[in-house]
Amino acid sequence: MNNSSFSRRAFALGALASVGAVAACGNGVGSRGSGQIDARVATTLQEMYRQFPNTRQLAQKSNGMLVMPLVTEAGLGLGGGYGRGALLVNNVTVDYYSMTKATGGIQIGAQQYAHVLFFMTEDALNGFRRSPGWAAGANVEYVIDDKGDSVNADTTTALSPVLAAVFGRAGLRIGATLEGSKYSRIIP
Repeated sequence: MNNSSFSRRAFALGALASVGAVAACGNGVGSRGSGQIDARVATTLQEMYRQFPNTRQLAQKSNGMLVMPLVTEAGLGLGGGYGRGALLVNNVTVDYYSMTKATGGIQIGAQQYAHVLFFMTEDALNGFRRSPGWAAGANVEYVIDDKGDSVNADTTTALSPVLAAVFGRAGLRIGATLEGSKYSRIIP
């Protein structure tokens, strides 16, 4: 390996690490306080309702919502993601959660996005709350697609126990999926 390819690789790794570190700071990593999470949750909900008015109906029909205002993902071969948010039941915060994600495969880049999980049944909400580490998988139905430009609330999604809205994406990474994400209760 020559020096120029080594220095390009070192530069790319350094740049990616810097992006991840800066993004983590904006994610509230290392900061404490439920007030900051609550403020971000309120802002995220306002923005979601403004961009996608039909999500108000989902919120009213849901038994609870997990709002993750800022999730940061980065990857170069191996990747990961982190975010913090709050679980709301009847528009009142009942618990705080972190989301972690590890990925592998062909990937490069970083992105940030917000997402809201709507628990449409009492069983789905209770299962989430009882779990020491709930993992999102194929049982999550998306109501806002990857481009974030529509709300899909047809009969199929209306009967799903957990619905997800992923929106507000920014960054240089393609795709935002919640599969493989693990949610754990935290004390902010």
